[in-house]
Amino acid sequence: MLVNKIDNFINNYPDEIQALLRKIREIALEVDPDLEQTISYGIPTLKKNGKNVLHFAAQKTHLGIYPGSEAIAHFDERLQNYQTSKGTIKIPYIEALDYRLIEDLVRYNLERITKR
Repeated sequence: MLVNKIDNFINNYPDEIQALLRKIREIALEVDPDLEQTISYGIPTLKKNGKNVLHFAAQKTHLGIYPGSEAIAHFDERLQNYQTSKGTIKIPYIEALDYRLIEDLVRYNLERITKR
């Protein structure tokens, strides 16, 4: 398997955090296997046609998902149980990852990007 920049980033974390980060990437790539995988702003970033689809990273107490402010506003009701800010969703490590939410965030951003 080809090791990319995101793999190098993920490999610096403990196993349980690596598994979560890999799962986020896997979910996004199931939606669109052709997403570009890179590091932007110092964290894993998935792009389409040079546009950001999703950033994600491990923080001290939570996973940070960064889909952008439009996606956060669009999914406001589904994000009620999470701490959010302008472009950030904080998922505490004690919570199960909502696979469908991540899928939907990726789909939403892909639709938004391709409409422009």
